[in-house]
Amino acid sequence: MAGFLDRAKEQAQRGLTQGKQKLDEVQAQRAGADLLKRLGAAYYAERRGSGSPDATQQALQALESHIAEHGDGFLRS
Repeated sequence: MAGFLDRAKEQAQRGLTQGKQKLDEVQAQRAGADLLKRLGAAYYAERRGSGSPDATQQALQALESHIAEHGDGFLRS
């Protein structure tokens, strides 16, 4: 009986770990999508004359940092 409980505990732990990894992945994708949206808004504002090149550059740098850390998988979604 103890072996069964140990295996069940291991399986539950594996499930929790996989669930956390998936949650982290989804959160990173959402954050990347938000940064991409901010870059688009900054670029649009700059082109219309109400934004600045600095704001666009800051948005681009934030997006590039996110990609360096989490990859660019959110760009294909």
